[in-house]
Amino acid sequence: MSTVVVTGGTRGLGLGLARALVEHGHQVVVCGTDPERVRAAGAEPGILAKVADVSDRDQLQELWQAAAGRHGRVDVWINNAGVSHAREPAWRLPSEQARRVVDVNLVGVLNGCAVALDGMAAQGGGHVWNMDGLGGDGRTVSGLSVYGATKRAVGYLTTALAKEVPDGVGVGLLSPGMVVTDLLTHGYSQAERERAARILSILADRVETVAPWLAERAISRARNGARVRWLTPGKIAWRFATSRFTRRDVFTP
Repeated sequence: MSTVVVTGGTRGLGLGLARALVEHGHQVVVCGTDPERVRAAGAEPGILAKVADVSDRDQLQELWQAAAGRHGRVDVWINNAGVSHAREPAWRLPSEQARRVVDVNLVGVLNGCAVALDGMAAQGGGHVWNMDGLGGDGRTVSGLSVYGATKRAVGYLTTALAKEVPDGVGVGLLSPGMVVTDLLTHGYSQAERERAARILSILADRVETVAPWLAERAISRARNGARVRWLTPGKIAWRFATSRFTRRDVFTP
């Protein structure tokens, strides 16, 4: 049994990860910024939920203390919290939206790493996972340049931290691919959604498909410098090759 903290764990993929980890017998602590979602997540068996904004390091320090205080230590910390923005060119994006994306997706990951790695060094071990995403491989999508830039930076940060952590402590990347959450569909107009429907139907997956797979590997592959990727190049090629003969509907429950 491990103790796992999942930031942004009150909805979407984060909540899916939390539920899958509990099913595997682990102790789970999550955080979010919406008090109602936090209460709902905390009402689920095996989940301790706290209100915390990842852009505030002191709040993440309190989250660590709550997890370690309840369970004695934190074995795995997953920096999952993330937000997107309106699909606009960077020069047209309102400054408050751009700042929020950077604060959550990059500063939030840095804060989570700082808190968790410091605590793990003191306790003698542990592993931090950062969440990869669009832009992490350098690919660009029009209208999502700020979001993509933060994910590219998270990849660099993770690679650099893997060379800095003390013995017994590790950091790595979880790459969930295209998961059907509000983060994926955020900002689409109806026309854009219809244009993207074919690609999404081929490449996207539901939370309940991806989360259990990632959750198991977040524990079993917790080694420094590790990268766990759901949507591999081989899987992408196979899906496109077979798309004429298979029909996937990931948006209809």
